[in-house]
Amino acid sequence: MRQLRNTLYVSTEGAWLHKDGENLVMDVDGQKRGRVPIHMLQALVCFGRVMLSPQLMGFCAEKGITVTFLNTYGKFLARMEGPISGSVLLRRRQHLACENPIMALEIVRNIVCAKVHNQRAVVRRVIRDHAEKMDDKANGELEDAQKRLKRVIECVRLETNIESIRGFEGDAGHVYFKVFNHFIRAQKEDFIFDGRERRPPRDPVNALLSFIYTLLTHDCRSALETTGLDSASGFLHFLRVGRPSLALDLMEEFRPFLADRLVLSLINRKQIQASDFSCLPNGAVVMKDDARKTVLMEWQQRKADTLTHPWFEESVPVGLFPWLQAQLLARHLHGEIDAYVPFLWK
Repeated sequence: MRQLRNTLYVSTEGAWLHKDGENLVMDVDGQKRGRVPIHMLQALVCFGRVMLSPQLMGFCAEKGITVTFLNTYGKFLARMEGPISGSVLLRRRQHLACENPIMALEIVRNIVCAKVHNQRAVVRRVIRDHAEKMDDKANGELEDAQKRLKRVIECVRLETNIESIRGFEGDAGHVYFKVFNHFIRAQKEDFIFDGRERRPPRDPVNALLSFIYTLLTHDCRSALETTGLDSASGFLHFLRVGRPSLALDLMEEFRPFLADRLVLSLINRKQIQASDFSCLPNGAVVMKDDARKTVLMEWQQRKADTLTHPWFEESVPVGLFPWLQAQLLARHLHGEIDAYVPFLWK
């Protein structure tokens, strides 16, 4: 099994990263603030005004350590990586599969079924753990949501048109996020969720969701490219210049289980509070620096938690799951397994 290496997140404005032997060193205002052995890293993610020496950039490219640049608020800016890994034959099979209506349909169907299944699992977990603490109206809305999500799964399994499946995915998202506010058990006056807003997020819950989705996208893209797949050529998401469509496909089954539950945990455990956010003149709500560091630390901790993967039947860190799913997709494209087996959270 592949070893889970660390992703280093640097969010200190004005940080200067450089190479010292086999170490990555961070200087701030001329003083050394940190030192990390480079061999322990899988990726480097820089927020805002973070600078890298040419020697460090070249060394990262040589060692296969991807470097991603995001703005202060987590919006993707650029990505640097070394030579493309994997087999060109695998990428060719992937591109041909995207053009094959039957093969693409099966992959899209499995991805969407897994996403909706995992959304329903989140709803059912809330019903199981908190039904006694909620009023009849909230319980009724949650029960209705889990039943509607179950019907969506049944419809997707029978559907033979990708466009229709995309429509069902949208319906499921509407049902799921309509009851998302019931998942928030603490600080309810400060964290009110009225629906998903992306560009820009206009409340703290949406700001957290968007930020963690960005982190998840990065990890899925790295998993795909490490496996040798083309992260830009997806099945569920339309091809668009500059968009990692396959990474967005892969992350769908992890959104409810990994990203959404982390957001809820941060709020319900009061690790993040309303004072950790600020509002920009355009109405966008963004996290302050200290809050972002808290989220990054919890994200790394969540990825280090172990869980038994249902297909491989091994207990592995959750952070390896995107890589394992990328491996399953590659095996399917190679013809080694009959179908892409998505991750279903139980």
